[in-house]
Amino acid sequence: MLDNLIFSLNSTMPLFFIMVLGYVLYQRRFLTDGFVSVANKFVFNITLPVMLFNDMAGTDIRGNFDSAYVGYCAGATVLSIVVVWALAKLLMRDKSLVGEFVQACYRSSAAILGTAFIQNLYGTSGMAGLMILGSVPLYNIFAVLILVLECPAGAPDEPLRQKLGRSLLEILTNPTLLGVLTGLAASLLRLPIPTMAEKTMASIGSLTSPLALLAIGAGFRGRDALAKLAPTAAASFIKLMVLPGVFLPLAVYFGFTDQKLVALIAMLGSITTPSAYIMAKQMGHDGTLTGSVCAVTTVFSALTMTFWMFWARSGGYIL
Repeated sequence: MLDNLIFSLNSTMPLFFIMVLGYVLYQRRFLTDGFVSVANKFVFNITLPVMLFNDMAGTDIRGNFDSAYVGYCAGATVLSIVVVWALAKLLMRDKSLVGEFVQACYRSSAAILGTAFIQNLYGTSGMAGLMILGSVPLYNIFAVLILVLECPAGAPDEPLRQKLGRSLLEILTNPTLLGVLTGLAASLLRLPIPTMAEKTMASIGSLTSPLALLAIGAGFRGRDALAKLAPTAAASFIKLMVLPGVFLPLAVYFGFTDQKLVALIAMLGSITTPSAYIMAKQMGHDGTLTGSVCAVTTVFSALTMTFWMFWARSGGYIL
């Protein structure tokens, strides 16, 4: 049991330590808000797509593509969103918070933090590409629908057609999705990549994990977690414990173990992505609840993801 606990801590704590370093450096004014903004933009638009392209292009997709696994990621994403949305509509007293609550419950940092998590264990993002393919497009599509349909009264008046059109364009031009799809095409077509280009892209992609984790730590705002405490606690618990508690045992039942299960732990149990806050603000929501959930899940995910890794390791589902 001690070996399993050490394995789990070695899987999760290095990521948390880098986030803590980012927070400390921000407090000491080595890092600034400008760094956080530029680093997030740089990772999202450049290094992460390049890394995902490399990993997908370097994988034998024809031999390794698992349609059942991609389908499970998609099915778990859709089912969790629909159930949480229905319950929030039914049970939440403040209906103006429904949109933010639902998005904060399901929208993981599956691409950035999830990729870092898998890379820390295996040295490559491996199954992250397939997991992202099954979940991230749905994250964005549902975020648009939920935030538009649950937009609170008094939000900026923008025609529904214009909102949906702008958001659809953002989905289709999402750099993370483009990185996965172009890498998928390169693998399927077996396109030769010159060694110089391959090494250059590998160097760029290697910046993703440390830079993203530093930016997450530097951008953490603990005081935000005190705002809207009850819905923040509920959304954080659903995000870190309920959804993994439902879909991880099901994944094992369907035979998804080892790297596939680790990718699902990252998809289901990682922090609420900070981009959810940006989207909520842009689409007429207050954003306070989303920011609070991002803060709380950032703090507690180090413990909960260690717990889920320990569960998987102890059960023999991860070797």
